[in-house]
Amino acid sequence: MIAVATPSQEDYLEVICRLVQEKGYARVRDIAEALQISLPSVSKMIRRLNQDGLLEVERYRGLTLTAKGLEQGGLLVQRHRIVERFLRNLGVTDEAAVWRDVEGMEHFVGPATLARLNALNAFIEANPSWWRRYLDTASVPDAGRAD
Repeated sequence: MIAVATPSQEDYLEVICRLVQEKGYARVRDIAEALQISLPSVSKMIRRLNQDGLLEVERYRGLTLTAKGLEQGGLLVQRHRIVERFLRNLGVTDEAAVWRDVEGMEHFVGPATLARLNALNAFIEANPSWWRRYLDTASVPDAGRAD
């Protein structure tokens, strides 16, 4: 279960986790760039996440996640990937639409629903001809179009 309190905190922790996975650390500037927000806003949230025991700040070296932060961040990254896979399996091809929809949906998908989405993704990927048949017959407007 993810214990981070707000969608904003989840976004920060997810980005930090991705950066740490990629580079071994995260910097305030990298986080601000990824989230497209100001450095002071990132610094404020970093203090809060640090107080909550989710990350450690090493002055002039960047941020790293605590065991608790790594666990929660990993769950957030996994949740993001499951929802993204689902949208792509639905045939959504517009990158901006995928990003917008994942960001809108991921914070409100409960654990049971997420498990079912993950199972559906696996079924779709194991049965591509069945899924293609469904997509071909579904009465759906262009899934690649950003709404």
